[in-house]
Amino acid sequence: MAQYRDSRILLQVPAKDDDRKEAVSLRQSAELFPETDRRIYAMISAHDGIKAREIASALGEDRTAINRLLVSSALMREMCYQDRDYRWHALIRQQVPHEGLYGFSGWYGLVSEFLSLSEDDWLNQLCDGCRRIGRNLNDTRGLIHSFRDCGETIRMLFGDLAQLSDLSFEPWELAFEFRLNRARMIRIYADVMIVAPGRVFVLEFKMKNKIDPDEVLQAAKYVPYLELIFGQTHEILPALVLTGSSDLFELVPIGKTDALLPVCSGNMLFNVLNEYMGFLD
Repeated sequence: MAQYRDSRILLQVPAKDDDRKEAVSLRQSAELFPETDRRIYAMISAHDGIKAREIASALGEDRTAINRLLVSSALMREMCYQDRDYRWHALIRQQVPHEGLYGFSGWYGLVSEFLSLSEDDWLNQLCDGCRRIGRNLNDTRGLIHSFRDCGETIRMLFGDLAQLSDLSFEPWELAFEFRLNRARMIRIYADVMIVAPGRVFVLEFKMKNKIDPDEVLQAAKYVPYLELIFGQTHEILPALVLTGSSDLFELVPIGKTDALLPVCSGNMLFNVLNEYMGFLD
């Protein structure tokens, strides 16, 4: 039986200067890449191929300067490519469905596709996908068991949502074992991403029953980079899921900042979604 604990997540800027160290680390992507680079990247990722002159025209910038930036920017080098017709493409598009997620995920598909699979069929597809993306499947630390544990928890989540809400979650996107690790400045490792309308829930799974501050930081670590990839249309919402616990739902400080991150057990995961979607209000 699903349980509900009411609370509200407040993501705030640290109030004191000496508390800013961890907050700064969570916003690294905004500092790594200049505003112009990020504007151009957003334009590229919103199109299915766009030429430099079209970018320059849309931004009101000099074409030569845009060409120079496209070939020199670390962001474009790592997250974009140019085809034979000189059109620029993003590795992951900012459009639903997010073309490109499959290429970096052990398993990617719609929630409806996930729920239609048996546990064994899904696990086999996940393992095949992990090999495809170069994910190490060394099972000495119970990796396959952790995959099953994660899959069971997500399946339970959508069972709870079916009972507790009228959300049409079947067309949502779902990615397991997302690994963007071939770039130098942008590296993302996410256990599960649930891409709902306007929101991306990024879930870090641990088969534990106690909260570790380092794992709270780990769960929030990739937020700035995912904000860059998904763009302004989606809010990035991280959470830590401790599947060794039960009936747990807490808001935990991220390092020494005033920002709070939800930590929950598997049977309380639906509370994380409710915080932002309000289906139990």
